[in-house]
Amino acid sequence: MTFIATGDAFITRRIPEDGYDGYEELCQCIRENDVKFTNLEMTFHDQEGVPAAVSGGTWAMAEPEILDDLKKMGFNLFNTANNHSCDYSHGGVLATISNLKKRNMVFSGTGKNLQDASRPCYLETKKGRVALISVCSTFDLSAMAGGQSGDLPGRPGLNPLRYTTRYHVDQNHYDMVNALARLTRINAARDHSVKNGYASPLEPGIMPLGKSLFVLDEKNWVESIPEEQDLVRITEEIKEAKRQADVVLVSIHAHESDTGETSVPARFIEIFSRACIDAGANVVIGHGPHEVRGIECYHNGVIFYSLGNFIFQTETVGLQPYDAYANKKMPIDTKVGAYMDARSKNGTAGYGVLPEIWNSVMASWTIEEGAVTQIRLYPVELYMNEKRTKKGIPHLTGDEQILEKLNKLCQPYNTQISIKNGVGVIERKKENSI
Repeated sequence: MTFIATGDAFITRRIPEDGYDGYEELCQCIRENDVKFTNLEMTFHDQEGVPAAVSGGTWAMAEPEILDDLKKMGFNLFNTANNHSCDYSHGGVLATISNLKKRNMVFSGTGKNLQDASRPCYLETKKGRVALISVCSTFDLSAMAGGQSGDLPGRPGLNPLRYTTRYHVDQNHYDMVNALARLTRINAARDHSVKNGYASPLEPGIMPLGKSLFVLDEKNWVESIPEEQDLVRITEEIKEAKRQADVVLVSIHAHESDTGETSVPARFIEIFSRACIDAGANVVIGHGPHEVRGIECYHNGVIFYSLGNFIFQTETVGLQPYDAYANKKMPIDTKVGAYMDARSKNGTAGYGVLPEIWNSVMASWTIEEGAVTQIRLYPVELYMNEKRTKKGIPHLTGDEQILEKLNKLCQPYNTQISIKNGVGVIERKKENSI
């Protein structure tokens, strides 16, 4: 069975009926596979939802008919769990789900409650049944789906992967944290809760500074770990999907990094991804930071820590709410184009000037007898230097510099990419057991 996956599809414009330069070549590469995945970094509805108080950066809404364009490209499997899932509150989540279902699109990651959002979806192909479980770690708490109880319905939203970050510091820096906490009284509310029995005291050697936790250690480093209850819930869904499908895919939308280097995933993402393979997943497909991250061959599976952008049309979103203009101290009757000019400082700041945002890969692979055998990586460019009306649409480029950069990001995982005629190749040998 053959697969292809792309990263973020932040799509705000219809694809021309007769395509564009490079469109057919791109679609041919997608369509020749059995399973074709992309991340829907957008809500699709006609203002059925109201703007949330916070967004994933840009309030993301597009006309539902754009979904037809993505199907036309060949995609047949979709993620809906990302930091834009709840940009238009619960109404936007449910309307997007409705528009997907009207088109018989197979997706996972959001739902009417936590149980619904956590479930795998299943794609039926003539070569086998494929399950997809989709999760997100980058979100405002209001976007997290809520569980259904015996008395009350659940809350619409996304399938969450929460995590805890602890900052390990040496004695000198630990004393600084302690002194700063005493000076600012930033922990006063927590101390009061502990005193009255509402909160548990922390173990010795752990100092809070507001919401951050510092651990006394011999060296300075950052520790991030997935929250146990989310990890257990997700891996149990993987085990169930393994019973019900021939292949299990996991999609994770995660921006986080422990180092400040956005091309390097946070430790909790690595822990989570390996746990997914251990639980029975064949492939973990990462996206979120809008740039590529390394690839890890783990047992008989593979982890793509981020495939970067596939379509990136943030500047031509149709509408933005009051909050967007108020946050920039702009009049509420500001037009979207003027708002985007101001936000990007007329194209001189932000994502628009970062080459890594506009170069990515599509990843394809083959699975034989439950093992990933060969991976192929196709470089993609998104017209960084074009006008806003063309910027953000993908075309295959064969640019080996993109693959060389990705090869360096793969080095910590001992993954080697060979480059042949503008395509990256990773050969795999099947392990006897996991």
